[in-house]
Amino acid sequence: MNLDTVIFDIDGLLIDSEPLWNEAAAEVFKQYHINLTDQQYLSTTGLRTKEFVEWWFHYFGVSKALILEAENKIITSVLHKIEHKASIMSGVHHIINFFYEKNFKIGLATSSPQELIDLVIHLTGIGKYVHATASAQALPYGKPHPQVYLDCAQKLDSHPTTCVSFEDSFNGLIAAKAARMKCVVVPHHSLLKEERWAAADLKLSSLQNFGALHFDLLSGK
Repeated sequence: MNLDTVIFDIDGLLIDSEPLWNEAAAEVFKQYHINLTDQQYLSTTGLRTKEFVEWWFHYFGVSKALILEAENKIITSVLHKIEHKASIMSGVHHIINFFYEKNFKIGLATSSPQELIDLVIHLTGIGKYVHATASAQALPYGKPHPQVYLDCAQKLDSHPTTCVSFEDSFNGLIAAKAARMKCVVVPHHSLLKEERWAAADLKLSSLQNFGALHFDLLSGK
């Protein structure tokens, strides 16, 4: 099947929000006497906030009864931080225009809540290009489970094998590949040389670098 759909992750790909998630989580976790190392935080990148909190509360022996409270605090904090501090990643408008000019259907699929999707669409100004969005927040499973990608493809009336996804996290990459989509990964520069990115169809250092040759490679031309 020919590719006709592109689906983008959001955090760390379209906006530089991962440091803000880290900042919000660190501030909230201090209230529960939890201090994560950078490596610990990176190990759970791409999980939904609920799963992120559940994982570390279990690890540090914090009561399950406090999970929802902490989750809501982190989301409220990060939405405020993104609105006032987040920067748009290099190449966002380039990549959106690239696929828009090819008449691709364009979607967003993220572990983050709908409020963040709406905020990022507003901040980036890509609303008129986006045909559908999907959030894994209320799903039984988030990334690396493929459901959020499958849901987005369904909303776009696209078969998964005609979709190419763009991700920055390993959990997101696994979700996209499990959905049987092509996947382009754009890792954080500090993680670019990790061997695990070989699971992707293509690895880039920036969205800005994507061009016709990369598209032809993905399309099998």
